[in-house]
This record gives sequence, structure tokens and C-alpha cells, in this order.
Amino acid sequence: MVSKLPRLLLAAPSSGSGKTTAVCAVLGALKRKGLSLATFKCGPDYIDPMFHREAIGTRFSGNLDLFFCDEPTVRSLLRKGAKGADLAVLEGVMGYYDGVALSSEASPWHLAKATKTPVILVVNCRGMSVSVAAMIKGYLDFREDHQIKGVLLNQAPPSLYSQMKELIQRECGLPVVGYLPVMKECALESRHLGLVTTGEVENLSQKLERLAVQGEQTLDLELLIKLAGEAPTLKDEPVPFYPPFREHPKVAVAQDKAFSFYYQESLALLEEMGACLIPFSPLEDSAIPKEAQALWLGGGYPELYAQTLSQNVSMRNSIKAALDDGMPVIGECGGFLYLQASLEDSEGTPWPMVGYLPGRGFQSEGLRRFGYCALTAKRDNLLCMEGETLPAHEFHRWDSDQLGDSFFARKPQRDTSWECVYTTPRIYAGFPHLYLAGTPKAAERFLRAAIVYGKEGHL
Repeated sequence: MVSKLPRLLLAAPSSGSGKTTAVCAVLGALKRKGLSLATFKCGPDYIDPMFHREAIGTRFSGNLDLFFCDEPTVRSLLRKGAKGADLAVLEGVMGYYDGVALSSEASPWHLAKATKTPVILVVNCRGMSVSVAAMIKGYLDFREDHQIKGVLLNQAPPSLYSQMKELIQRECGLPVVGYLPVMKECALESRHLGLVTTGEVENLSQKLERLAVQGEQTLDLELLIKLAGEAPTLKDEPVPFYPPFREHPKVAVAQDKAFSFYYQESLALLEEMGACLIPFSPLEDSAIPKEAQALWLGGGYPELYAQTLSQNVSMRNSIKAALDDGMPVIGECGGFLYLQASLEDSEGTPWPMVGYLPGRGFQSEGLRRFGYCALTAKRDNLLCMEGETLPAHEFHRWDSDQLGDSFFARKPQRDTSWECVYTTPRIYAGFPHLYLAGTPKAAERFLRAAIVYGKEGHL
């Protein structure tokens, strides 16, 4: 069986080139043409997919990551996530050839090759004219199988666009699919982990509408659709199948302004395995859902809401009581900080947190242990057995004086390692983020623990 899926990957020479802005303009303009769209982010970024979802008005925008998954699994997730769509748009990360350590593994180029997706190179023209062509030519010459099929000029002067287009097409032999001018009114704010979340952007809907209108005016949408349609078919490949649990375990998932970092594929996998996901807010609710059999506290920015989280004493007590009672929990990064004794806010004021784990969360001077890592279990735990390895990713500016010691973490292709994560047969709590769609056995173990907890008569 094969899947015919028109698709494009928008990549760039570097971070800061305006990929997300360009993707939102393309998505908005194509949506106004009446196309049904699917969107994905290359790599482990949580925030860019939020903007994709806002741009096309859908709850799903996925992540395709070749560090977390092998190529057949990534192709399967692409097909599954784009089912029913007229066209899929993928957004790259960092520079086009930049992957794990100083390699192109898990880079946008690797993803384009693995999924046979045509690439549109988004080039920021700020401070360049003829040199734009030289840069593009370098990207074409660097790898013979570069996958690049077109160029989109960002922050291009409208008065010079026609000449720049002719120059690039003559010198590089690639079509230019249009441009976006400098649009200060559509700038998206950044924070230490990248863009701020969609809920924090003032007048976001108006900004996205402005980008869509601009895309209609200065992008060659028919050419983009044509290039997307030239993507070859994707063959179905066998991937592990896990029959859904008939017990339908109920997992309470923290989802609010403080906790919003979840991979959509991970949530979807739990639902495919039969789980019932129940959203709740540690900021606003008084207790976890009474029917919950397990708890998932994802990442986010709890440090920005430390006072409010701390003052919601009934919620903190509810979570601690449930965990003391043996409820299974995944606490990733921000969720891990919330489970500890205290957390500093951005002003350096410490606030009491759940207090189930020891440790003090505090602001550090820079990103800590940033990037991919492989976690090897030192003992049996909630998600895996001793000696098994889970791929993971860390990105956080807040740190803790108690990291845990249940896993041995190692940076890929580097001699950098450390101990981390608190675990028991019912707990995973630490800074590393997990992508359950790439480790379905871990998801299965989590749900089995939830079922056992429910059968123990705790509910």
C-alpha cells in the first residue's frame, strides 16, 4: 500500500532566518485557498507546532525526529498525522544540514531524504543582495542529494525582488517561489527557549491573518502546490502495533499556561493504546481529576507562574496525596520542578511546590545540558528495565540541586555524561523530555502501571 501525500519542507541556512514566520505565511495563504493542511516540526521543538496549529486552526501539529525514531517510524508518523490532508508542510530546525553534534543525523536534510520531501530553502536577505545566490549555491553544492527544489526570500526588499529572483534562478538553477518583506508588525517574540508560547503573543490572530494575506500577495502558491505534488509516494512499512487496553486507563494530563509542552504523537499513542486523557490545570483547578489512574506533568514554564502554583495549596496537596498513595506519574522538566520542594520565580523568590521530591529549582546562568541525550536505566523503573535506553532531549534554563540518579545520560558523539532522573516502579521525574511515539514500550508500561493502580482500589 502507498500513500500519495503532496508535501514540502521549509528549511533555512540557520536559526533566526524566519522559518516559523514563513511557514505561518504559507499555511495561512494555502488555507485561504481552501486546502486541508497537515503540519510538522523537524526536531524536538514544542513551541513552533503551537503556531502551526493556530495558523490553520487545528489541534494537531506533529514532530518528526530522527533521533527519537528510526526512518520507518518517522514515515509512518508522517502518513498518520497527515491522513486526510491535501498537503503537508514540514518546518526545519536550525540550519538545513545541522543535526546531532557536528553531524547531519536528525537534521532537516536527513528528514527530507528519509521522507523524500521537496525542500524550500528560506533565505533571510537582510544585509545581502548578490551574496544570497552564493549562499544558495553553497547549499546546493554541499550535498549531491540536497533535496532543495525552490527558494523563498524572507525580508526581501520589494523593489529588488524581481532582480534578485532573476539572479538566483540564473545562477542557481532553482525557482524562487516568492518573498516576504520586512513585517515588523508580525514579529513573534522570543524567550530563552525560543519563541514565546502562542497564548502569550498579543494579537496573534491578527498577526497570522496579516501573514496569510501577505503570502497570498507575494508567494507563488501554485508553484508551491506543484512542487509539493512532485513528492513521491510513501510506502507503508511495518511498525510495532500495540493492541489497545480494554480497561481504558485514565491519565490526567496537566495542560495550562505553566504546562504545555507535549508531543502530539505521544498523546495520540496513549489514546491509540486505549487511554483516556483528562486535561486539568495545576494553576486553576483545586485537585487532580478524581477518576485519574495516572498523572502526566509535562514541560513548560512553571517558573513564570511559581507564585500561583504555590498558592494553589489544594492542588499541591492533591498531587502529593495521590503520589504518596502510589499513583504512577511522569514529570518532565517543568513537571519535575513542580514535584520538588521549591521553585524560584524569575525574580529569584523561592516558592513551595508539591514537595513529593527533594530539591530546589533555581534559575541558572544559561541553558543546562542542552540537546539530545541517551538515557540508560541503572535500575528497573516505571518506563523501562535496567540496562534499557531511552532517547531524550533537554532544554531548560532553570536547574535543580537534586537531579536524581536512576539513569545514566550521555550526549551522542561526545564524551559528556551525568546521572539524572528520579524513578521507582511508579515514577519517572527528571529534566529529560521523552518522545513516547519513539519508545512505545515505555508508553505501554506507563499505562499498565495505571491499570494496576486502579485495580488496587485507590479510586
